[in-house]
Amino acid sequence: MSKSNRYSQLIEEIFFSHFQAGAAEAPFEREDLVRVARKLGVRLPKNLGDVIYRFRYRTPLPESVRAEAPEGKEWIIRPAGPAKYRFVAIERAIIQPSKMMAETKVPDATPGVIAMYALSDEQALLAKLRYNRLIDIFTGVTCYSLQNHLRTTVPKLGQIETDGVYIGVDKKGAHYVFPVQAKGGNDHLSVVQIEQDMAMCANKFPLLICRAIGAQFMQDDLIALFEFEQSKERITVVSDKHYRLVPGEEVTEADLKSYRQRRH
Repeated sequence: MSKSNRYSQLIEEIFFSHFQAGAAEAPFEREDLVRVARKLGVRLPKNLGDVIYRFRYRTPLPESVRAEAPEGKEWIIRPAGPAKYRFVAIERAIIQPSKMMAETKVPDATPGVIAMYALSDEQALLAKLRYNRLIDIFTGVTCYSLQNHLRTTVPKLGQIETDGVYIGVDKKGAHYVFPVQAKGGNDHLSVVQIEQDMAMCANKFPLLICRAIGAQFMQDDLIALFEFEQSKERITVVSDKHYRLVPGEEVTEADLKSYRQRRH
């Protein structure tokens, strides 16, 4: 049996062993994987968290699980403490770049040797954000990369990982923290990750202004950047910009003139 099928069987059995018809939440624990694997005769991965990680960030939940979501909502998996989780039904939220958004050309400052040896789409994206100062350009704040792949523990959530963290200072002297989630290839930004990033900032950087950022490769040289905010009901997108990295000579006078006339 393929890994995908094994993981689907496990998460499906866990969901239905805890779900009650009409409910909007269903709590479970990591140890449930062991019990369910014995019941189904399914081989577990060495890292139990890999099953949950896959369905939180990379793979849709099985169709049988998705079918039980209330109308207009979808299931996500949220952490609920150390080794504890819960299925939660939220309003459907697809985070993807708008095809109608105008592009902005930025002279590509990525060192050629970095482009040659980046090991993954995510690593390449984080490098391009850093070398081209795209977080600064997008936010209008002077930013400095503090750390990539920050793993830490947040109360009530347990362990989380943030792809990148930037610290910024604006012209008034206010300090900011920008947690960044970066996605390449066929991966998509997750509402869960954005929520976790905001919770991490509130816990680790309580005096800083938190502005959560998402980055998505649309093409090798075209990057979409999002800024999010938390309303009472859900995570919303407040800004979506597209930046195309090009050789300097490809930024024309016509481009510069059109950029001057933009309102935002």
